[in-house]
Amino acid sequence: MNLREATEDDLETIRSIAHSSLSSSYSHFLDEETIDDAVEQWYGQSLADDLENDDFLVLVAEEDGNVVAFSQSEFVEEGHNTGQILWIHVDPDARGSGTGVRLLARTREQLLDSGAEHIRATVLEDNEIGNEFYDSHGFERSGTIEVDIGEKTYTENVFVEGETPDDGNGEGGDSWRALEEVTVDDESVFVSYGEVARGSDAPFYTAYEREDSSRRYGWFCGNCDSLDNAMDSMGRIQCNSCGNRRKATRWDASYL
Repeated sequence: MNLREATEDDLETIRSIAHSSLSSSYSHFLDEETIDDAVEQWYGQSLADDLENDDFLVLVAEEDGNVVAFSQSEFVEEGHNTGQILWIHVDPDARGSGTGVRLLARTREQLLDSGAEHIRATVLEDNEIGNEFYDSHGFERSGTIEVDIGEKTYTENVFVEGETPDDGNGEGGDSWRALEEVTVDDESVFVSYGEVARGSDAPFYTAYEREDSSRRYGWFCGNCDSLDNAMDSMGRIQCNSCGNRRKATRWDASYL
């Protein structure tokens, strides 16, 4: 097996693998239209642009000269120097051979070499095999967040590498959230600097109404410190104050 960084010549194959992988793994709770829209948004021109960005990492795995899997990650300097694994996709016909594990190991290695102090991944709660994958490869479940897919809200499990502080109930705490109270226009929210999404000008951070992170408020723009933004069903965010934008997002970092 050969692992290497992706090039523009790999884009069509990556798109095909992503569609096959998503259909195989998510069709039991996501409709085909949602999956088709996701592939169109994530693996069109936006991925070609990512290949030119030093803060994004796309690795492919080849077997006998054919690409059978890829990983997609990003390095976010602002805040916590976090390496975020966005996706590990393996063609359904190539699963079970250890390809996903090898991609995870190489992805982790290159993110750490880029300066990441923490490695983070999120997996939809309904994806049992994906959760088991991270559970069994050195990651610990550290909390949950909510994600909107289409018109529905789903729960994602957050995985971080290494030990997490105990929350007093024998389970990992939520220290990765790094909550800080912020007041904007006389309104106080709790910003989670551990839940970061890359924007065109600066990151967006998840904001909560309460310190225990039980109620999500929305997004805090790291460019202008505004809470005034809008998000569509594919996860695009645009700050109404400064125009900072996040492109369509992914659902989780699993390959199954």
